[in-house]
Amino acid sequence: MDNADYLDVALRLANADLEDVPDLAAALHDEPWWAGRVTSADLTVLREVASSVREVLAAAVAGDADRVLAAVNALLSAHSPRPRLSGHTGTWHIHVADADAPPATEAAAASAWGLAQAVVHYGLNRFGQCAAEDCGNYFLDGSTNRAKRFCSPRCANRVHVAAFRSRSKD
Repeated sequence: MDNADYLDVALRLANADLEDVPDLAAALHDEPWWAGRVTSADLTVLREVASSVREVLAAAVAGDADRVLAAVNALLSAHSPRPRLSGHTGTWHIHVADADAPPATEAAAASAWGLAQAVVHYGLNRFGQCAAEDCGNYFLDGSTNRAKRFCSPRCANRVHVAAFRSRSKD
């Protein structure tokens, strides 16, 4: 994994409904080595992590640098990365936890590290919250003009179609 993947883990946790273990496994679908091993203990830990990540993202969207700093540092302190070099896939990459760590340990450290790296790399003004009234998911705006308003094309299309239909009724 790389830093962008770690941020993606944080965003997926923040935006997921973590009602039960299958929900957690679905949120971690891109990491089958975690998703296939998650337990209720992992769910308990990662619910707290998701809440902390949402706190960071809300502060970033609000432009509250002091709150972002405090919340990211709290996450890093609570879920310290333990970086190690790996080449098991034939590609060199960094893992942020021991090889035998429970999924929650690695996913929490990955989320903390990904957020910290994203803040350093992008600053606060690249984070956003979906403009669809019924969504509220967080995202990182990687667009050139920093004009992204929706978390996904699905939300954007839904809002734009609804607006078109509303205008067409008149």
